[in-house]
Amino acid sequence: MELAMNQEKKIHPQKYMMWMAITSILMMFVGLSSAFIVKRSQANWITLEIPQIFYYSTGVILVSSLTIAMAKRSFIRRLISRYAVWLGATAVLGVLFVVMQTIGFVELWNSGITVSRNASFSFLYVIVGLHALHVLGGVAGLLLMSFKSFSRKNIVYSPLGINLMSTYWHFVDILWIYLLVFMIIEG
Repeated sequence: MELAMNQEKKIHPQKYMMWMAITSILMMFVGLSSAFIVKRSQANWITLEIPQIFYYSTGVILVSSLTIAMAKRSFIRRLISRYAVWLGATAVLGVLFVVMQTIGFVELWNSGITVSRNASFSFLYVIVGLHALHVLGGVAGLLLMSFKSFSRKNIVYSPLGINLMSTYWHFVDILWIYLLVFMIIEG
C-alpha cells in the first residue's frame, strides 16, 4: 500500500525532464535580460522601436495557445482527427509566428539596425532569435505528433505527449509575452 502511494507521488521522468528544460531555458532568458539591463546603462546605448509586426505575431502566438488547448481537449475526448487538425493548426501558427518575426528583423536590418552597429541591437537579435529557435523546436514536436496521430498502427492513448507539448507551448507563449513587455519597458 505504501509503495503504491509513493509511486503516485513520483513525477514521470519525461515530465521531470520537461520541467528541467523549461527551467534551463528560463534561466538563460533571465541571464540575457539581466545582461541587457546592465549594458543599457552604457553611454552608447541606442533605444529602438519594436517593429509593428512583433505585436501582430504576439496575437498569432496567443491564438496558438488556444489551438494547443483545443488539441489537448480533443485528445482527452478521443477525437483523434480533430486532435490532429488542432496540432497542425498550432504548428502552422508557430511557423507563422517565426515568419512574422523574420519579417520584423528584415525591416530592422533594412533600416540600418544591424548586429554590428550597436550592442543594443545585438541583444534584440539574440533574445528574439533564441526564442524563435525554441518555437521552431516546438513546431517540430507538433508536426511529429500530428503525423503520428494520422497513423492507425501506432495509436497511443496516453495523454503524456500532449500534456508535455501543451506545457512547452504555453511556456514559449508566456516567454514571448515577457520578452515583448521587457523590450518595450527596458528598450
